[in-house]
Amino acid sequence: MPDSMSEMLQQDMECEGLLECFHGLKALDEDIFRVLCEREEPLTVDEIADAVDRERSTAYRSVQRLLQAGFIQKEQVNYEQGGYYHVYRPRDGEAIAQELQRTLNDWYAKMGQLIGEFERKYGDEPEPAAAES
Repeated sequence: MPDSMSEMLQQDMECEGLLECFHGLKALDEDIFRVLCEREEPLTVDEIADAVDRERSTAYRSVQRLLQAGFIQKEQVNYEQGGYYHVYRPRDGEAIAQELQRTLNDWYAKMGQLIGEFERKYGDEPEPAAAES
């Protein structure tokens, strides 16, 4: 991730980069999100791990980050004889986009306030000291 906004604006970015930009997610998280979006059916953590060629525990941590960020959802599937397992699918893309837009609007408002504060603090040039008579 770039160190400054200027560097970020100069980079070529794909829309999946929003996962990193807005939520600090990692490249593996983006890969897993992409896999889930490409599949018709929801996947288990084991299936996700196989799809991205990673250990189950690594895939599980990534899935948890995606859940926490609100990009995917978890569903419980019950066995007829008892017990259950979880599967994961992406959330609706339009809903995610709306949440990203709200976050961007909040960030923009906050940055506007800070810029205003900066201008009030540093914008007025100090008056030169009056010469004594």
